Amino acid sequence: MKVGIVIYGSLDTLSGGYLYDRKLVEYLHGQGDSVEIISLPWRNYAAHLMDNLTFELPKNLDILIQDELNHPSLIFANRQAHGYPIVSLVHHLRCSELRPKWQNTFYRWIEKKYLQAVDGFIFNSKTTEKVVSGLIEKRKPSVVAYPPTDRFGEPLSENEIMERAKQQKLRILFLGNVIYRKGLHTLLKAIRTQSSAVHVDVVGSLDSEPAYVQRMQEIIARHRLASAVLLHGSLDKEPLIEKLKQAHVLAVPSSYEGFGIVYLEGMGFGLPAIGTTAGAASEVIEHGKSGYLFAPDDSDALAKHLRSLAEDRGLLTRLSLNAREQYLRQPSWNETAKSLRAFLTSFIK
Repeated sequence: MKVGIVIYGSLDTLSGGYLYDRKLVEYLHGQGDSVEIISLPWRNYAAHLMDNLTFELPKNLDILIQDELNHPSLIFANRQAHGYPIVSLVHHLRCSELRPKWQNTFYRWIEKKYLQAVDGFIFNSKTTEKVVSGLIEKRKPSVVAYPPTDRFGEPLSENEIMERAKQQKLRILFLGNVIYRKGLHTLLKAIRTQSSAVHVDVVGSLDSEPAYVQRMQEIIARHRLASAVLLHGSLDKEPLIEKLKQAHVLAVPSSYEGFGIVYLEGMGFGLPAIGTTAGAASEVIEHGKSGYLFAPDDSDALAKHLRSLAEDRGLLTRLSLNAREQYLRQPSWNETAKSLRAFLTSFIK
């Protein structure tokens, strides 16, 4: 099977969405398929819309996968003759993110135009599937294929998790690019009210939204949090594994997640996950069992959950072991990718 995949920038970009794309390409290569990466340059949204004046789809493919992130660049090209099916890989819609209503109305109109012009969908969650189904009139072939969560190998042992829970200072891990949508500001506000000692490791790119990163650094300085909060930037695999092993809880209070792969990855290390009710985090986190859910930007609710874990180590231990058990119930990426490839081949006559 000759497959093309359209992305912005590099396949090695550090994010959950690009990890999904990268692992899919690796699996297809492993099955003997050839995969052509079609990379468009990262620019602003208006410039991406201008791609429609010049960009043409590649020739001589059996099927083309498009990361939905690229939607503004592809509307016109998808409507031209190309001779093969187009499948959109949808991590989440831009119009689902938290922003002024008028902006999302515009993005919704553009995304609808794009979604109507493809032949099928790969969804990373049932939530994303539901959002897209509510936006387009005609139902199209689709598959829900949850992201890979086993890149770190075997989960942490129960004994290691129970011993770690006895440590006095609650260690919180924020894992994600430092951008407004990921909600680091909510976490910083929540820890300011903690009576127990806490430590926060922030792991993720500091380059995506520099103005937001500067604002977070100013908050850390103003509220004298420098001894409690460390911004590490992106980490390679082994240093990241060490941070996951050291942490007690994973807190990523995003305003919206199309899936939230980091929640499950953290569960492999026995980390209860704390996320919000917006998006698909509720498909991953069992509230009160493997973590907690709260409304976006509700720092008081987040502070309450962190306080309960810091003060009740029996509760922390139970949630940690439950998180590990939930991780073990997840299907392997090879199982998921096998069904995904079968879906792709179903388009080829």
